[in-house]
Amino acid sequence: MSLALFAQLELRDRENQPPSCVERNGFCPDWIADNWERYKTPLIEHIELTLISVAIGFVIAFSLALIAHRRRWLIPPITQITGILYTLPSVALFFLLLPLTGRGKTTAIIALVAYSLLIIFRNVITGLDEVPEEARDAGRGMGLTPRQLLWRVELPLALPAIMAGLRIAVTTTVGLTALVFLAGAGGLGEAIFADTQFRSNVVVAGGLCVVLAVVLDLTVLGVQKLITPWTRGVAT
Repeated sequence: MSLALFAQLELRDRENQPPSCVERNGFCPDWIADNWERYKTPLIEHIELTLISVAIGFVIAFSLALIAHRRRWLIPPITQITGILYTLPSVALFFLLLPLTGRGKTTAIIALVAYSLLIIFRNVITGLDEVPEEARDAGRGMGLTPRQLLWRVELPLALPAIMAGLRIAVTTTVGLTALVFLAGAGGLGEAIFADTQFRSNVVVAGGLCVVLAVVLDLTVLGVQKLITPWTRGVAT
């Protein structure tokens, strides 16, 4: 009887205690501290997918832009094709690719690369087109060949526009990567949708996406300032 009475008293004490932070579905710092490790792998996957996709997209779009810069008739078709890819709904594109490439990171990277092409291509073309004609004339006067003119004059002067496009592509890709869990590629989106009803989980996983976008954006901006020192004193 004493054991039963003790159990009843303990149960009554528990019932009289206020609900915990988790039970109230609030923002729970203690829970976050205890469960921080669960976000480590998704964050690493998110960073990996973002950097790989942007790198591949930059190489492809930059190469296409250099070719189109010399063969101007290529600009409209390339812009149209990359524009169509950019306007495709991301979820639909994932499911369209699944029968071809299967679930996993390959499908995610192909889709993410496709979304970055238009942004980077357009900014490279814009940057090259905005190079002052006087700078080109000066380069020709120095005896530079068209290839030398491109790499020594045009591209350095186009770098601010190119880097601006890269910043947009990076931050956009961070956001889109939150959906690649639909293709079985992991990332922070998987952590978010694992429990969308629990506020602390959504705040932490979503907050990490935002922080990652800001950090990568500032990193690209820092690189831009290092490789374009002549723009530091120019107001934007």
